[in-house]
Amino acid sequence: MGKERSVTGGAARTTNQRMELTAAVEGLTAIHGHRRVHLHSDSAYIVNCFRDGWWRRWEKTGWKNAQRQPVANRDLWERLLAETRRHDVVWHKVRAHAGDELNERVDTLAREAIVGA
Repeated sequence: MGKERSVTGGAARTTNQRMELTAAVEGLTAIHGHRRVHLHSDSAYIVNCFRDGWWRRWEKTGWKNAQRQPVANRDLWERLLAETRRHDVVWHKVRAHAGDELNERVDTLAREAIVGA
């Protein structure tokens, strides 16, 4: 395993999906240069987007989803896409609250950030 650095924060009046996207964006933004990054997430929303290439269709259709509606959280998706183009990201889907060491650590950091807000 490589270097580890914790980046935490929060936002008022937001959604879980926005916070999941923000976490991925901020985590990748904190890494300088071009690196191979293993990103572990319990968010199927994020991991499936990159594993299944949803973003390619969104770009081609002017950021419309399969129902021809605007893609939710486009601002964050565009930032995340820019960061994934800067790095070589390997996506890992993990089960939430299933004893995965990294996922449990992130949950702890998230709870601490809520208390500290």
